[in-house]
Amino acid sequence: MNYEKACHLGKKEGGSPAVLDTILEERHITAPAEVSLGLVSIPVDRIVGTKSKGRSQSFSKSFYPVLKENTEFASKWISLCNAHLNEGIREPIKAYEFMNEFYVEEGNKRVSVLKYFGAVSIPANVIRIIPPQSDDKETRIYYEFMDFYSLSEINDIWFSRPGSFARLQRLVGKMPNEPWSNEDRKTFHSSYALFQKAFEALDEKKTSLIPGTTVLNSLENSAEKKKSSVLPGDAFLYYIDLYGYDSLQTDSAAELKKKLKKTRDEFQLLQSDQSVALQMDPGESKKKNLLLRLIPAGTKKLRVCFIYARTVYTSSWSYAHDLGRAHLQQAFSDQVTTSYYENGTLENIAGLLQKAIDAGNDLIFTTSPIFLKESLKAAIDHPEVKILNCSLNTSHKHIRTYYARMHEAKFLMGAIAGAMAENDKIGYVADYPIYGNIASINAFALGAQMVNPRATVYLEWSRRTHPVKKTFFADHDISVISGKDSTAPGMYDQQFGLYCPDGDSIWNMAMPVWNWGRFYEQMIRNVMNGSWKLDDEKDTTKGLNYWWGMSSGIVDVICSHRLPIGTSRLIALLKETICRGDFNPFSGIMYSQNGVVKGQSSDALTSEEIITMDWLAQNIVGSIPSKDDLDEPARDLAAVQGVKEEDRLP
Repeated sequence: MNYEKACHLGKKEGGSPAVLDTILEERHITAPAEVSLGLVSIPVDRIVGTKSKGRSQSFSKSFYPVLKENTEFASKWISLCNAHLNEGIREPIKAYEFMNEFYVEEGNKRVSVLKYFGAVSIPANVIRIIPPQSDDKETRIYYEFMDFYSLSEINDIWFSRPGSFARLQRLVGKMPNEPWSNEDRKTFHSSYALFQKAFEALDEKKTSLIPGTTVLNSLENSAEKKKSSVLPGDAFLYYIDLYGYDSLQTDSAAELKKKLKKTRDEFQLLQSDQSVALQMDPGESKKKNLLLRLIPAGTKKLRVCFIYARTVYTSSWSYAHDLGRAHLQQAFSDQVTTSYYENGTLENIAGLLQKAIDAGNDLIFTTSPIFLKESLKAAIDHPEVKILNCSLNTSHKHIRTYYARMHEAKFLMGAIAGAMAENDKIGYVADYPIYGNIASINAFALGAQMVNPRATVYLEWSRRTHPVKKTFFADHDISVISGKDSTAPGMYDQQFGLYCPDGDSIWNMAMPVWNWGRFYEQMIRNVMNGSWKLDDEKDTTKGLNYWWGMSSGIVDVICSHRLPIGTSRLIALLKETICRGDFNPFSGIMYSQNGVVKGQSSDALTSEEIITMDWLAQNIVGSIPSKDDLDEPARDLAAVQGVKEEDRLP
């Protein structure tokens, strides 16, 4: 009876198991390196084929039998079935592992019987076949897996992105080269099995399961799943990054199910390597529905809350955002009530968010990237509240993120510096090596080079554990310096913007401006007139990032009236061409400290290349510090938004 059912499933499924010999031949691997792994428990769902072709003709793709019931094969299958039901199948099979998938050499019928009865794992004597090293994505992931396996002996999880196994090692609380104990492995197997079962159950109602198989098997064999699949391993990594690995040991099955259901839309973003949808200009939103631009009468009064990482009095960043809040309050005095919390930290941000939600706020702006994770968790738990985080190059469905193209303003600042540096030397003090900031540094250097081909920019970092000496620039005869963008009310410091020491005083030549009020005003208008929903990215694999530039008014440059009139006119002209979209600071041939970055004069860097750039222009003297070279607040920020991949926490 069991054979008849299994054979019916096999004929219905069709196909045949993959053949390792054929795969190796197609890859032109003629003398592969082999390593014996010994006796290993292998996941049934990772058994995908047979070693040789002759043994594959008796099975369907998922190892269900397809030969008639009156054959010798059927008799042996039925005998194994009875043995399994009476005493269990204990004898190990022999298999080859290639790219963390298993191909059976001896024991195909044992695999068939155990798969039919839904076994999770099978003991096997395994020989690993190692592919030649290459730069293709699949092989890179596999070599990372081998490093991970040497520490953990874990083989039941797989990822679609390079770097994921190292992230998993960190997320479970292990140092990069720390071996796993037996207890570690037991905890992981139980945690991952619990997650995998709950994750696959999300689509249970949509999926027609084949009796006698695991959910995963059925899903992986459906054509629909292949088109839009999210690997359980990718989802697992995302989940423990958000909620913590320990939550899988402490949460009940019901709590896990509830969290997964709420987080479901976030998992869809894992299907694409390009999961960020950038809105470059507020006009993109307005064009979607011109009829919604007027705010309807009778719109409910909105409550809007801002959360700052430091105080408005001591932080120029918090102060700039608070000016935006004040602009918002003034622009919508009868329609909006604003509030704010200061001194947000990694430790108290969850509480501040809950406080803002309990106070009845409709929108919450968290103004630091370090608040991103808790902002996302709050948005998942409270979909009725709109939460936006000020960060760049992040992708989420429950929250939106926003930032400004400050590199456009810094290009103009660089042009001023290049024109005013009489000895061709320019200083630049940067703070955080994060997304967007490297683009600002390079744009500044390119602007200086455009008006002065001999200009050299000396780069220093204010957030190093050992910051630059106060006399560094004077010691190097540098008198034109780009410092922090602005200053806070309580900080009596004139060394901001582009400045030049002038005897006992300082001449501030120009300063960049963050006009956050323009952005906040537009967001409120979008909510009030109903166009907020029109901005929602229709592609479920992408999250929305606002990344506006000078054309929107969100960034600008204020110049001193003491600048030479020719320089002022040049800056006005450059600004106009950038705002019209006629000029891109990152177009044309570009050279980094290490050589050519882009060799075509007609092309420009893509937005992604600008955001994530981790190189410095040829005319810059200096380097990008690693996270270990930064002070603690800067390390926290680099862990979330650092341009160096090794600095970012999982």
